Amino acid sequence: MEERLQKLIAAAGIASRRHAEEMITAGEVTVNGEVVTELGTKADPARDHIKVRGRLINPLLAGREKVYVLLNKPRGYLTSAADPEGRPLVTELVPGSLGRLHPVGRLDFNTEGLLILTNDGELTNHITAARNGVAKVYEVKVKGIPSPEAIARLRRGIRLDDGVKTAPAEIKQTGETDTNAWFEVVLHEGRNQQIRRMFDQISHSVLKLRRTAIGHLRDERLRPKEWRLISPAEVRQFLKPAPPPRTKKRAAGHGTRRG
Repeated sequence: MEERLQKLIAAAGIASRRHAEEMITAGEVTVNGEVVTELGTKADPARDHIKVRGRLINPLLAGREKVYVLLNKPRGYLTSAADPEGRPLVTELVPGSLGRLHPVGRLDFNTEGLLILTNDGELTNHITAARNGVAKVYEVKVKGIPSPEAIARLRRGIRLDDGVKTAPAEIKQTGETDTNAWFEVVLHEGRNQQIRRMFDQISHSVLKLRRTAIGHLRDERLRPKEWRLISPAEVRQFLKPAPPPRTKKRAAGHGTRRG
């Protein structure tokens, strides 16, 4: 059966569907020896020879088992499958016996917390697409004590240094000292270093950042560098329709002081 090339590349675990589209338009995909650059092109892996960057992906599509891993990423690891600078990679924290896995979304080098690794490009596309509303929850420690007015700006959406305005975010203060404040931030989008850049815009730099949940997935038992397999039931839950957005605004909390 014919399917779109970007879907087949994602199903083979080579990349997410969005990245697969970039590979196609860059001329890195061939079908039966011919370079394909049109995103609407379809192919049948039972009949056509499909190569990505010279690698035949048909064997990857035949009887391939899908793997889903939840990792507690430590600081000092790059969320990537390769790095020309030789920095430590999150893919090195899981056994090679699980096969070739790619990270779902990104956590920057100095951010820690939950990260999904998989060979399922379709699930990757579902979780990373902002339209599907998969929430990512973060614990944030910032320098200084932002004013309620500044936090209100972040909640509404704020224009970043590149001119792009962020979507509305849920932000709740969970604690403070004389010099620092803690927040829980819920995002439904994932721009590069978004939380750090948001707080930079209100002149309160992020000192520590940890992702504590991806949608329904939480696991406080996982220590940094530890991982576990995600169950089939947990995977299916991601594909359920998202609940309608809440219309009632949450009151701004001032949290508690930390010693």
